[in-house]
Amino acid sequence: MRRMWVAGAVLALALTGCTEHPSEEGPSVIVPGLPGEPAKTLPQSEAAQAAPKQQPNAADFRYVKMMIKHHEQALEMTSLVSSRAVNETLKSFASRIADTQGPDIKAMKAWLTRAGGGPAHDESHDQMQGMATAEQLAALKAASGPAFDRMFLELMTKHHEGAVVMATDLLQTGSDVFVEEMAQDVISAQQKEIGQMKTMLGA
Repeated sequence: MRRMWVAGAVLALALTGCTEHPSEEGPSVIVPGLPGEPAKTLPQSEAAQAAPKQQPNAADFRYVKMMIKHHEQALEMTSLVSSRAVNETLKSFASRIADTQGPDIKAMKAWLTRAGGGPAHDESHDQMQGMATAEQLAALKAASGPAFDRMFLELMTKHHEGAVVMATDLLQTGSDVFVEEMAQDVISAQQKEIGQMKTMLGA
């Protein structure tokens, strides 16, 4: 498993004793290679740079591209709240979602640029967990007052639950540390928000 390999790499970097060729730069460090590659013994000054970097895989790229679309729909939904909702708590809550997910989209797009964009593919909304259908979005846009509040909370709760499933799946299949950190943030933040929405719904 990747995490066991990473843990081994970290342990090897920490073991700075037992060297055959001590130098003024300090003890040598054993740096493991990638699976199938031999380990190297290097001075401490070179070890950090030589430690193998885990490359993003197809699951990382798929998750980021899908989550950008997922977040964009959340922003589309939250943009309706100020003019249609009557619950002031809901208005503040929706504003916080927008304030969080807007920067998240920028961060994910920046990661895609840095990582080279990954394999090309086209994911439709119905392949993403929790996405509202076109009909549901139309109904939300047509609603106002208490009916809008309830519909928004129901749709956004399902939307968040889908995001948590997607993020949990990524932690089992991805390889990029930055993407894993983003997924962990999604799980932590959106599980908390699911609880808040269920409270507002009276569930």
